[in-house]
Amino acid sequence: MPQCTTGGKETAAMETFYDVIRRQGVTRRSFTKFCSLTAASLGLGSTAAARMAHALETNPRIPVIWMHGLECTCCSESFIRSAHPLAKDVVLSMISLDYDDTLMAAAGHQAEAILEETKEKYKGKYILAVEGNPPLNEGGMFCIDGGKPFVEKLKWMAEDAMALIAWGACASWGCVQAAKPNPTQATPIDKVIKNKPIIKVPGCPPIAEVMTGVITYVTTFGKLPELDRQGRPKMFYSQRIHDKCYRRPHFDAGQFVEEWDDEAARKGHCLYKMGCKGPTTYNACSTVRWNGGVSFPIQSGHGCIGCSEEDFWDKGSFYDRLTTIKQFGIESNADEVGLAAAAVVGGAVAAHAGVTAIKRITSKHDG
Repeated sequence: MPQCTTGGKETAAMETFYDVIRRQGVTRRSFTKFCSLTAASLGLGSTAAARMAHALETNPRIPVIWMHGLECTCCSESFIRSAHPLAKDVVLSMISLDYDDTLMAAAGHQAEAILEETKEKYKGKYILAVEGNPPLNEGGMFCIDGGKPFVEKLKWMAEDAMALIAWGACASWGCVQAAKPNPTQATPIDKVIKNKPIIKVPGCPPIAEVMTGVITYVTTFGKLPELDRQGRPKMFYSQRIHDKCYRRPHFDAGQFVEEWDDEAARKGHCLYKMGCKGPTTYNACSTVRWNGGVSFPIQSGHGCIGCSEEDFWDKGSFYDRLTTIKQFGIESNADEVGLAAAAVVGGAVAAHAGVTAIKRITSKHDG
């Protein structure tokens, strides 16, 4: 929350996460447990828990400005459902969420004043989180925020930000707003802001724990997580959904759902032939899952639509089968594999027998 100011001077120094939770009555033991669980959820291992505890005890909370462009607010809806850590702990304790027009009580001139105050007071120290994207056509007039085109406001706040977070497919890739023919010229934020580091957290929306995990990492270590070549955090986007999908053995065995609700669907066979984009989608759905780790689309019986990948909206029907993926089909062609193996073995035996017979004839002739 914004710090109080009197006469232009800050009356309260930026608190640490530990200061806030201790004031709320959280014990040292609970704090240590929180650090261990959070380090594990980020894939950092148990040794990182001590470093995380030290950082959260000593580092001040990072001011965060959360802005909204062209979007549907699904990223915010996902964020507030985080279970590890809870969204309330992130917003009220880990960071100083100074501006978010969806969640904040302030409005109008009061809200705009917060942007100016943060930009001036925390120059180079605040995170600019962006949900949605700026439309560039007609001078940006398709998205007006505070009486100005959103693209102008985005550029203005990005000038003094430490880094940007692109929440969701809209900010990362453009999503449905940028789908062909894209009349508003909706544009991913990295095409507009090119002089600041940007963490892309794609998905429509991203997984709640992925969002809070990225914030937790930046808050804890004061730096950006390791990113892949597309700007996504490797800790969550380094593996395909297909790699850790519980239906993967059925794919390898050639066991596929052919029609919705057929016998194979009831048995939980692979959804690849029904258009599942898991083999080409990088995200943590099959490991972190959704709704507090309860499930994810494939577990619910629907194939992955690839919403964390660039231009997923323009890549054809969600139910079109990927045609470039090689299938093993171990079980479906086991008989053929067996016959081929038998033929090879039989040929080898015959060849060995022939060589042996020749050697015997040659030996007798030599004798």
